[in-house]
Amino acid sequence: MSEVGIALIAAGSAVAGSVVTGWYGRIAAGEQARAALRAGDRQAEAMLETVRLTQAGQAAEHAAETRRQAYVRFLDAAETAAAVERGQGGSDARAALQQALAEVVLEGPDDVSTAASACVDLLRRHARADEVERAKQTFIMAARAVLHT
Repeated sequence: MSEVGIALIAAGSAVAGSVVTGWYGRIAAGEQARAALRAGDRQAEAMLETVRLTQAGQAAEHAAETRRQAYVRFLDAAETAAAVERGQGGSDARAALQQALAEVVLEGPDDVSTAASACVDLLRRHARADEVERAKQTFIMAARAVLHT
């Protein structure tokens, strides 16, 4: 074989080797790109789930705080109304108690609303102080059960 033939065979082999190497390199690069894309998708999904959980937790905490405030206002109004029944305090206690009861009814849940309504009913009927106190304790227990879940 002549030197030119050998050179052509060597050059052809080099070109074929480059083509094969390039082809496999392209396939490997495509696989790496797809793997990186899948990893990025998983990371994005994990981040979104973290954001969702954080928002849900914040919403639950806000709802609990709103309820807590309504329950405290109700207890304060009930105490003021009880004091009026004993001859202490002003006459606007009934209106404040009714407004606080409305807040508790709106915030719920039903067992807390029922306990608050029973307490107000006893105050309206001028029940004995110990009965009113028991009703307030029932309300407190129901409110605590809701706030601590």
